[in-house]
Amino acid sequence: MATEIIAQKPLTPDAKKLRVKIFGVGTAGSTMLEHMARTDFAGAAFAVVNTDASAPTAPAAVEQIHLETKLLRGLGTGGDPERGHQVAEENLPRLQAACVGADVVFIVVGLGGGAGTGISPVLARAAREAGALALAFVTLPFDCEGNRRHQQAQHGLEQLKAAADGVIYLPNQKTFKLIDENASVLDTFQATTQLLIEGVRGVWRLLMHRGLIEIYFDDLCRLLRDRHGESCFAAVEAAGTTRARDIIEKLPAHPLLDGGQALKDADAVLVSLMGGPDLTMAEINRVMESVNRQCERAQVIMGAAVDEAFRDRLAVTVIATRRSHSSAKHSTKPATPEIATDSSLPDFDTEFMQHPPVARPPARMVPPPPTLTQQQREQLFNKQATGSGRGRRNASRMKQGSLPLDIVNKGRFDKTEPTVHKGEDLDLPTYVRRGIALN
Repeated sequence: MATEIIAQKPLTPDAKKLRVKIFGVGTAGSTMLEHMARTDFAGAAFAVVNTDASAPTAPAAVEQIHLETKLLRGLGTGGDPERGHQVAEENLPRLQAACVGADVVFIVVGLGGGAGTGISPVLARAAREAGALALAFVTLPFDCEGNRRHQQAQHGLEQLKAAADGVIYLPNQKTFKLIDENASVLDTFQATTQLLIEGVRGVWRLLMHRGLIEIYFDDLCRLLRDRHGESCFAAVEAAGTTRARDIIEKLPAHPLLDGGQALKDADAVLVSLMGGPDLTMAEINRVMESVNRQCERAQVIMGAAVDEAFRDRLAVTVIATRRSHSSAKHSTKPATPEIATDSSLPDFDTEFMQHPPVARPPARMVPPPPTLTQQQREQLFNKQATGSGRGRRNASRMKQGSLPLDIVNKGRFDKTEPTVHKGEDLDLPTYVRRGIALN
């Protein structure tokens, strides 16, 4: 396993500035974007995309993109992702125009509802068509939110993976590792929001901080573009003399890394270390040794930068990706169980093909009895009425045989067998079987 070490140097004042635009889609995405707009994201542009006319108005510094059609009538999508997808497709030129001029587009969204789940894949495609690198940061519903939202979130996640360059998702259920049982609903959702914002901030810092722009943008494009697999992210920070050891302990415990398993399954890992002038080479080596042990089969790209604002601090950003053909053990979709095959078992298809079904006997029709005169019928009835018990017992044991007569065509019932009971063909009318003349 090769580790590529990139030592950054400050850019010259006339160096190209990377343009980043952050979109908050849907109700959850808009809420997260409002928190981000009030924090340290200097240089980034913000935009809110929603369909509900009753949604809170975005701050003045945030671009408001309200998608509306006659279908929605200002009431939003009603939790239906198909409506969100339809309205986004109808406004695709407007979304493309909003992405023009951006080098990187961040899409912040909570999947499971109608607007965010339906619009975000179309927005990611619009960003790529506008020439930007599309990165999505999404949250998945809690288990208690029901099967419907989970199914919609999983379907939207697959669509987003196919449209964006990289998708970093956080199942809300993982935040239970960070809160206690007494945490309120509001505190729980705030913890989820803060965790996702930290992820966006880590990637934004990696791109926007001086000395990281030119190199890391190319590396990030090479790492994520056209992979269409799974991407996970972790950003941790520590301070003091034990900061390197604290970073090593925090990374595997990060909820987005799934106990470090995400690093073991990764095909490529990008690690960015940022510290102050007091950052030592021994600290960098200690952190990277820990990461390399967990990424045995991945290509690791490491970069380090120094900033006066990070004196006595160390911040580490990790982005791990794996292609879609990798093991589905930790995939969001449940794996289909494989059925073991044994060559010793009989091939039932071959067996049935070698033994064709037995042909059914051809249909036959018993001809009607000969016409009897009135005198002959009276004699036959008298004989049956005065017959002895022995004769009746013998008659009950007798079976009427079938004569090899010509087959009579029975129309659409030609391929059906006759209904024979005690030697009589019940398919024939009773008056025919008994020889009763009708007036």
